[in-house]
Amino acid sequence: MVNAEILYEDDEKIKILLKETDRAFVNSIRRTLMSDTPKMAIETVSFIKKTEEEDGEVWETDGPLPDEVIAQRLAMIPIPTNHEQYYFQDECPNCADMVEEDRGCALCTMLYYCQKKGSQEGVWVTAGDLNFLGEEEGFIPEKYQSIPITKLFQGQIIEFSATAIMGRGRDHVKWSPVCGVNFNPRQIGVINTKSRAKILWDLGLNIKAGDFNKDGKLEDVDKVDLLRKDLNHVGSGTEESREFKEAVVLEDVPNEFILSFETDGSMSPKVAFEMAVAELTGRFGGIDDDLKAVL
Repeated sequence: MVNAEILYEDDEKIKILLKETDRAFVNSIRRTLMSDTPKMAIETVSFIKKTEEEDGEVWETDGPLPDEVIAQRLAMIPIPTNHEQYYFQDECPNCADMVEEDRGCALCTMLYYCQKKGSQEGVWVTAGDLNFLGEEEGFIPEKYQSIPITKLFQGQIIEFSATAIMGRGRDHVKWSPVCGVNFNPRQIGVINTKSRAKILWDLGLNIKAGDFNKDGKLEDVDKVDLLRKDLNHVGSGTEESREFKEAVVLEDVPNEFILSFETDGSMSPKVAFEMAVAELTGRFGGIDDDLKAVL
C-alpha cells in the first residue's frame, strides 16, 4: 500500500512524499497528472461582428488581434473546475445520447460572455472581463483576472460568448491542469568522514554538523535540499574537492520518492493529485476486470 505525505502545499504548488512504492508507479502518477486529470477549458468562442454608432463615434468589432489568436488565449485561461458539479459531455445525463453538435447543458458546459470597448489611451481586455452565466464560483479567480487577452483603442469593441467543457490533457494541452511535474528519490545526508566534513562546515553555508543526528545522518527533507546546494561548493571542479573526497554524501532512501508540481489555478494541487490517483485506480481496476473476464 502506497503511503502519501504532503510536505508542502499552497494554492498552486505541492510537494508530496510517496512511500512503499517504485519509480514506475510514481511515473504513472506523473503522466496521469499531465494527460488524464479532468479539467474545464474554453472549447468554443463565438465572436459577434457588428458596427454601431454612439455620439457620432463609429465602433466596430475590429480589434488588433485576429479572432483565432484571441480564441487561443481564452483556451489557456484557468477555468475553475468543480469535478462534482460537471460531467464530460459524452457522459452527461442530459447530453450523452445527443450528437456532438447538440450537446451542452448546465451539467456539462460553462457559459461566458464578454463585451468591452476601447479608448483613446487603450483599454486592456483581461480574464476578469469574462462574465460567467451562473454561480459565483464559476468566475475567474481574482488572482488570475489580470491575464491579458487583447488591447482595444478608440472605435474598437469586442463581444463574444464562450463555452468551457471538461477534457483531458492528452487531447489538448489546454486541458492539462499541471506543469513542472517532477519526482526524485528521497535522499538523506550521510557523514562518511567527520574530519574532512569540517571543510564544508567551515564554509559557513546552510547546513552545520549539528543538523545531523548522532548516527551522522540528515533526514529532514528541507534541510537535505539545502545540503544538496551546499555540496556544490565542495563538489567536482572545486578546490575543496581535493581534500573533501565525499566526506558527506547523499544516499537514496529505498522505495521513497518526492513528487512536486504546480497547477494552472483551475484547481488546487491537492485536488489535482486526488483526481489523478482516482483516474489511475479506475484504469487498473478496468484491467483487473478484463483479466478476470478472459481468465
